[in-house]
Order: sequence, then C-alpha cells, then structure tokens
Amino acid sequence: MSEPVAVKILDREYLIACSPEERDGLIAAAAHLDGKLRELRNNNRGGGLDRIAVLAALNFAHELLNLKQQAAGDGTRVTERLHALKSKLDAALPTSLQ
Repeated sequence: MSEPVAVKILDREYLIACSPEERDGLIAAAAHLDGKLRELRNNNRGGGLDRIAVLAALNFAHELLNLKQQAAGDGTRVTERLHALKSKLDAALPTSLQ
C-alpha cells in the first residue's frame, strides 16, 4: 500500500507516494538530490533551475553508467579467476578423479 511521504528539495516540499519499504530509500535519495542540486546551484550562479536539474541528472546518469561498467568488469575478473582456479585444480587432480 502506498503512503505519501513529504520530501524537501531546494526548499520546496513534494509529496511522493511510495510503499513503507521504500520510504527510507526515498528520503535518502531526496536528500542526496537536494545536496547535489544545491552544490550545482552554488557553482553555477548564472544557471536557472532547469539547467541545474539537467546537470544533476547528467551527473547521476554518468555515475550510474560508471558503476555498471565497473560491476561488469568485476564480474569478468571473477569469471577469469574462477577459470584459472579450475584449470589449476584440474591439473593438480589425478585423471581418475576428474
């Protein structure tokens, strides 16, 4: 069941419906977004709210893509390491046990 949760972003309050399980994550995400928007606003005095919102979205998208690439690379390294360990075990075990 969804419940409205009040979050404040750049001094504006928004009511967002979410499940009780998602509440803490939503509040944390709103606080993170608020911090990033404030940082961008302070660094870009000439930019309007639309520009700041686009810059924040672009930053988040960039971070997300970097994390996805990193996770894919980590998975590849784990797979390579497992294959190497299997090869060592295969070489070490007598043929009758393989």
